[in-house]
Amino acid sequence: MELRIENLSKTYKNGVKALDNVSLTIPAGMYGLLGPNGAGKSTLMRTLATLQEPDTGTVILGDIDVLKYKDEVRRRLGYLPQEFGVYPRTSAQDMLGHIALLKGIAKARERKEVVGWMLKRCNLYDDRKKALTGFSGGMRQRFGIAQALIGNPQLLIVDEPTAGLDPGERNRFYNLLAEIGEQVIVILSTHIVEDVTDLCTNTAIINKGQVLYQGRPQDAIAQLNGRIWQISIAKSELASYEQRYQVVSSRLVGGRPFLHVYSPVPLSDGFAPSAPDLEDVFFTKIRSWN
Repeated sequence: MELRIENLSKTYKNGVKALDNVSLTIPAGMYGLLGPNGAGKSTLMRTLATLQEPDTGTVILGDIDVLKYKDEVRRRLGYLPQEFGVYPRTSAQDMLGHIALLKGIAKARERKEVVGWMLKRCNLYDDRKKALTGFSGGMRQRFGIAQALIGNPQLLIVDEPTAGLDPGERNRFYNLLAEIGEQVIVILSTHIVEDVTDLCTNTAIINKGQVLYQGRPQDAIAQLNGRIWQISIAKSELASYEQRYQVVSSRLVGGRPFLHVYSPVPLSDGFAPSAPDLEDVFFTKIRSWN
């Protein structure tokens, strides 16, 4: 099973071109989708989730035309948007049961077993009879995860899935995603670049509706070997360095700016070589430096 996206474009009525001839081949496994705000990630995910139409292009899941046979796709789809609504006075157990019915699990006994198992899997079983309006932010996010996984989807799309989760819940969720990703297509959109490095076998970087890179994170990182340099400077020097060098990133360490700089040739004057990571890849691709 793979997802094939070919020449997908979308321009909104206000003239914003959210997708510009996007083509991707996404195999089974964890697939990371990286891009700044406004890059087109949400438009792409809503299109894949059959929630909006593109202007042009095709999307094929296995042998199913996603844009033509939406009901069939929805039976095979799990989707966790960044924000989602629920019926606030309904319990988690009853809401998941309703979603399971919509996903085609018609037998009451089977639904009960599936819902109970999913509640346990997402650490919500003890709160299964509590109304969703009483859930904390982290509990609501775990419920969103549970509803996305009901029905054993073949395609799972998750958008910033760990917002509101504490570190333990975040690790538990990612372990769950990694387990699921052994058998299905999981598209993970996140701003946490290191999560893509750790979890995803393939990734795409998107900006201004265009694909800047697709492939293995490790291959993209390897392309920057010998091209990333680091230096610690005084705060008063920051503006000067940003004018003279291609500064990939800057963060305060011990009250001093610590820079990563892109250069295909060695730098002296206090610079030291730095092992590149996916964050370096992300910023150099966005700024078209390599």
